[in-house]
Amino acid sequence: MNTTVKDWYIVAVMDGEQLVGEVLYGTIKEDATIRFYEGDYVTTSRIVSIDVKAQQIITASNSCYVLKGRGKRAVIDLDDFEMLRHGFSPEQIRALNSSSPLLAH
Repeated sequence: MNTTVKDWYIVAVMDGEQLVGEVLYGTIKEDATIRFYEGDYVTTSRIVSIDVKAQQIITASNSCYVLKGRGKRAVIDLDDFEMLRHGFSPEQIRALNSSSPLLAH
């Protein structure tokens, strides 16, 4: 049972200089597991394997995601992980962090 995502990112979550792990963030294209609706966003659990040739990612919760199209890589701070989980894309998080002096860090 696979979930297909588009407009995806492999997101490195950093705690200072330390890599906490990588997760997949993307938009649902199709979902055979019936967990998501088409057009929903998903932030996965930690990535445990990436098969570049097959365009597949396996996560720590043993979910399989099929990647459609070309994705991007992004880096976010551990402090911003909750925003990612709530649907903000890595680019939106970067914009919020750079434009708002009101955000406490």
